[in-house]
Amino acid sequence: MEKSHVLMSERERIIEAVTAMFVKTDRQDWVGVRACFAETVLFDMSSLGGDPPAETPADTIVSGWQKGLKPLRAIHHQVGNFQVAVFGNYADLTCYGIAYHYLPNQSNRNTRVYVGSYEIHLARIDNGWKIDALRYVSKFIDGNQDLEHS
Repeated sequence: MEKSHVLMSERERIIEAVTAMFVKTDRQDWVGVRACFAETVLFDMSSLGGDPPAETPADTIVSGWQKGLKPLRAIHHQVGNFQVAVFGNYADLTCYGIAYHYLPNQSNRNTRVYVGSYEIHLARIDNGWKIDALRYVSKFIDGNQDLEHS
């Protein structure tokens, strides 16, 4: 089958840039995850009890995710309900997200599920869209909240 060239709108490029971050996280492709970010990111995971929002080097975010997710057997992010607004070289994207963490253990409580939404700001850098702000808004967590220690 012959490859076809697909033309994408800016909205689709923005959604693709954000989706790539989640897919590459699930694959634990940390070089690929890093490529999704600008040099620094206004990072806010405070709804999960994390630090308050702060300008954070992308390398710090990626190394934290790599360390935190390493023990898991599988990770699966599912995102949708995208809303995108483009302002020249900047864009805002919001979406719903569900993340499954899976780790077989003796308790047989093998999963943890995060349900929430993301507020993401992107900048056009080197002809591509890079995430320069990421805020997670938790709705609830279900399953084994102590998964790595069960």
